Amino acid sequence: MPPIDQNSRRRRPTGLIALDETAAYDGYTLYAPLTGTGEVYLIDLHGRTVHRWDLPYRPGRHARLLADGTLAYNGVLPGEKALFPMWHKYRGGVMLRAAPDGTVLREHRDPLQHHDAHHLDDGRILYTALEPLSGAEAAAVRGGVPGSEAAGGFVWADTIKEVGPDGEVLWSWRAAEHLDREEFPLHEAYAREHWPLINSVTPLRDGNILASLRSVSAVVVISRDTGEILWRSRPGTVSQQHAPTELVDGRLLVFDNGVFRPGHDVPYSRVIEIDRADGDIVWEYHDPAREFFFAPFMGSAQRLPNGNTLVTDSPSGRLFEVTKDGYLCWEYVVPYFAGYGESEVRGLFPSEPNAVFRAYRYAAADIPWLEATA
Repeated sequence: MPPIDQNSRRRRPTGLIALDETAAYDGYTLYAPLTGTGEVYLIDLHGRTVHRWDLPYRPGRHARLLADGTLAYNGVLPGEKALFPMWHKYRGGVMLRAAPDGTVLREHRDPLQHHDAHHLDDGRILYTALEPLSGAEAAAVRGGVPGSEAAGGFVWADTIKEVGPDGEVLWSWRAAEHLDREEFPLHEAYAREHWPLINSVTPLRDGNILASLRSVSAVVVISRDTGEILWRSRPGTVSQQHAPTELVDGRLLVFDNGVFRPGHDVPYSRVIEIDRADGDIVWEYHDPAREFFFAPFMGSAQRLPNGNTLVTDSPSGRLFEVTKDGYLCWEYVVPYFAGYGESEVRGLFPSEPNAVFRAYRYAAADIPWLEATA
């Protein structure tokens, strides 16, 4: 290594950066470094690791604790070919549950799964996948960079699947069947290899499906009964967003990346609440210096029981918590740096990042086995 590390993020402080214990929500934060080999960390408010899992696959995005104390983990299925240059960056393929000691209890595989896989407590998994469109079906997709289809002229279109504990497909949805090409065109800066790029999918309390369509900048609600789009965010409200979640009052919490934000020549990210009744933004957090908080890709937000919000600034490996008034009361930077294993991804992202896809905070009462294993 040269005398001065040329990795700008690694030169900066890592670990616990800030803590106001009078304002932060007490608990433990879970994260999985994207360029790790399968490590998942649980840390306390002081940044100390209190538990670690070592799983057999590198993260295909993130991990989350379920109600029974098991770990839901989405890993990368080894040995798969790249469907297009970005595929290895965000594909998954292995969706598993693991015990606190790392023992894999159950595993479901789908080589075309990518980004999100939401594990339900009853064993079902709701996840995003792909299917190829060709010929007239591919040509009907609107927008994007002309001539930038995947090899063979394919446009890979999103599907959503829900499988049972035994892998049986219980429900499925196809963008090609239910999404209007004219109303949901790709942004002009995106390659036509993937449409509309669903980066998040979760069930709503009423049973319908909440999804984030990054490359067309839309959050939508999909009818479980008919597959139709029941609601969409007002055009221009979100930009290349991630991870919408339903709050107790029915509003949606969204990580709004803001790569191509209409009306703004300086990009910045923010976390917003959207009122579904009228589509208005009713709460917003951005850094006081807007340009300081900018995540061009990935990102998430979790509303905590005390009203605070845990934010994952994914590309920077920066996790922080803010109060309702926007007061930053906890900040932690992931200290684990490594390069991607696949040459296709290293070509696009040659640095050694400390990125994570999502982080989650849990109260001690949510992890009763932790004290017994400490």
